[in-house]
Amino acid sequence: MKIPTLLAAALVAGVVPLSAGEAPASPAERPRSAAPQATIDDAVFGRLKALGIEPAAPCTDEVFLRRVYLDVIGTVPTREEAKSFLLNVSPGKRAALIDRLLERPEFADYWAMKWSDLLRVKAEFPINLWPNAANAYFTWIRTSLKENLPYDRFARELLTASGSNFRVPQVNFYRALQSKDPEALARTVALTLMGERAEKWPKERLAGMAAFFSCVGYKSTREWKEEIVFFDVAKAAAPDAPKTATFPDGTSATLSPDRDPRELFADWLITPRNPWFTRNIANRVWYWLVGRGIIHEPDDIRPDNSPSNPELLALLEDELRAANYDLKHLFRLILNSKAYQLSAVPKSPHPDAEANFAFYAIRRLDAEVLIDALNQITGTTEEYSSAIPEPFTWIPENRRSIALPDGSITSAFLEMFGRPPRDTGLEAERSNKFTPAQRLHLLNSSHVRRKITEGGPLQPLLSGAKSQQTAATELYLTILSRFPTPKELEIVKAYSETEEGKGTAALVDLAWALFNSTEFLYRH
Repeated sequence: MKIPTLLAAALVAGVVPLSAGEAPASPAERPRSAAPQATIDDAVFGRLKALGIEPAAPCTDEVFLRRVYLDVIGTVPTREEAKSFLLNVSPGKRAALIDRLLERPEFADYWAMKWSDLLRVKAEFPINLWPNAANAYFTWIRTSLKENLPYDRFARELLTASGSNFRVPQVNFYRALQSKDPEALARTVALTLMGERAEKWPKERLAGMAAFFSCVGYKSTREWKEEIVFFDVAKAAAPDAPKTATFPDGTSATLSPDRDPRELFADWLITPRNPWFTRNIANRVWYWLVGRGIIHEPDDIRPDNSPSNPELLALLEDELRAANYDLKHLFRLILNSKAYQLSAVPKSPHPDAEANFAFYAIRRLDAEVLIDALNQITGTTEEYSSAIPEPFTWIPENRRSIALPDGSITSAFLEMFGRPPRDTGLEAERSNKFTPAQRLHLLNSSHVRRKITEGGPLQPLLSGAKSQQTAATELYLTILSRFPTPKELEIVKAYSETEEGKGTAALVDLAWALFNSTEFLYRH
C-alpha cells in the first residue's frame, strides 16, 4: 500500500488546522497576541522583549490537547477524550485537563520510562543489573512517581541506600553502571543528580568527590544474581582509606569509619541552596516539557555553558524549594504558563528565538510513544524480545512500550526508531531524528499496514458502514485528535470520486496518510 499522491500532498504537510468557525492567519495559532500571565511568563516574555524577539501566538485547543497528553503521559487522547475537550466551552478546561493528566496512571508509566533512561535500568550488557534487580528498580521508580515522592527524598534514597538489590531497589543506583570504582560512581552521581560531566573536571576535583564513594561495598549471596550493597567499614578503617573528601564546591569533609561518607555527601547535595541540586532538576523538567533546556544540553552544566534566561531558571528553583521538591508542582506551573502554550509557528527570525523559548519546539515522538499510539489507535499489540530468556523477561502482549521495566526488552520497531540503549544515562542517547529507514517503514511496511487493515477499532470507520463524512471526521479525531476542516473533507470527497479512491479505498488511504503526516509523528 502507498499513500495516494493527492492525499499525500494535502495531508502530510503537517500543519494543524482548527475547528470550523475559526480563521486565523495560521491554522496552528489563535489570532490574539500572547500576553504574559504568570511569573514564568514574566521571565520568558520579559527576556524576549529585551532581545526584541516577537513570541509566537498562543496555540489552539486542538494543538494544546495533543501536546499536553504527549508531554505529560506519553499517550495520545482517545477519540472520545478529544471530542469532549474540544466541545467543552469552559474557560478553565486547560488547567482542569492538566490536573487530571498528572493523576493518571500513565503519568507514572511515562516518567518511570524517562527516569529509567537516566538511571540505566537495564538487565543486559553492559549494565548487567539482571532481570530481578531491573524489575525491582523500575517498580521503585514508578511507585515513587505515582506517590509523588519529594525529589530530595528520591535523591537521598538513591545516594544512601544499603541492602539487597532485589529487596532494596534503590541500591541498584550503585550497580547500574559499567564500572564500580569510586571515580566512576562519582561521575555517575554528578551526571544524574548535578547535571555535570565530571570527566571534564580537573583530576583533583573528581578525586575529592570520589572519596565519598570509596567505601561502597558489594557482596554476593546464594541467590542467583543477588548482591548486597553496603557501607564497607573494613574499607573505611583500612590504613590507606581516605581521611578527607572534598565537595564539588571546594569545601572539605572529614571521613570517619563510624559514618557512611555517602550520607555526608547526600546532606550536602540536597541542601536547598546547593548550587547544583535544585538547578539541575529544575532545568531538566523544563527541558522535558518544553524541548530545550534553559541550560542546554541539560546534562552538560558547566561555568562556560550559561543559562539563556537566568531569571527563569532562578524562578523555577525558588518554586521547587518552596514546594518542598514536589515535582508535580513544577509540572503544573510550567504547563499552565502561556510560555508553554505558545504555538510552534515562529513569529521572529531572530537567531536567539529558539534558545529563549519564543515558540514551542517541534520534536518527533519518542519510539515508545509512537508505537503505543499506533497500537492504541488500531487496537493492536507488539511483540517484545530480550537476550535474557523467559520467565525473567516475559512481557504480556498488551503491555505498552512506555511501561517496559527493562531496557533489555525491546522490539525491532523500538530499535529502528531510536530508543536509547541506557548505557550511559546521557539524554543524547535517545535519537529522535527521522531516518530514511524509519520513513520507509511507516510508508510501506507490512507491519504498519496490518495494524491499519486488521486492527479492530478502525474497521467500522474503514468498512463503509458509516457515511464518508462521518467516517473521515472520526478518523481525524482518532488519529490527529481534532476535527477536519471543510477543505480537508472536500479533498477526501474529491479523492473518493477518482478511480484510485473508489469504494472504501479513500478511507483506508486517508488513515494511512494521517499516520504518516508530520502532525501525527511530531509533538507540536
